[in-house]
Amino acid sequence: MKGAFKPNDRLKIRDLAERLGTSVTPVRDAILRLVQDQALVLRSPRDIRVPMLSRAAYLEIRDIRVNLEGMAAARAAEKATPAQIAQLEALLTHNEEAMAAGNTALATELNQIFHFKLTEIADMPVLGDILRRLWLQMGPLIADVYGGAGRTMIDHHYPLMDAIRRHDSPAASIAIQADILLASGPILERIDAAVHAQLPEALAS
Repeated sequence: MKGAFKPNDRLKIRDLAERLGTSVTPVRDAILRLVQDQALVLRSPRDIRVPMLSRAAYLEIRDIRVNLEGMAAARAAEKATPAQIAQLEALLTHNEEAMAAGNTALATELNQIFHFKLTEIADMPVLGDILRRLWLQMGPLIADVYGGAGRTMIDHHYPLMDAIRRHDSPAASIAIQADILLASGPILERIDAAVHAQLPEALAS
């Protein structure tokens, strides 16, 4: 979800165990769980990869997010306390700073935290669990385009914040939906580029 791994990255169980300071068994169990959640693909016991979403799969996830995150943003606008609004503002400020510093990994992580904070403020834990599974699948793809997409990934957070400060639920819903839809442009371009890159390999085989 944080974008530490990108689409088509290959994961090695032993390397991950060393990195996490644990044994191979819990890492293998976690990988199998992530395969069930469609966050990883198990091509063989020695070939575990982060998948590149197909265009159809991404569009389905995007449309689900538009509806569910729109609902969460509307509810968050109703419920947000001054302290929670300040937390969202701080996340947005830190995201701007990370982007300005060229720290794409941190900016990607802060973007993800911002989106989940809306669900937390909305007090909708079931919806949060659903979104977490969706972000598991698309997090690597978002991270892959975040740096190159520029302000496309963050501009609509500002009208969203304005709506939340006014406790304007419809405007908050519209703003988060616009954010998701606008960001889909660079993401779809990345998916299409990956498909075109694979065509010569497929023809050669």
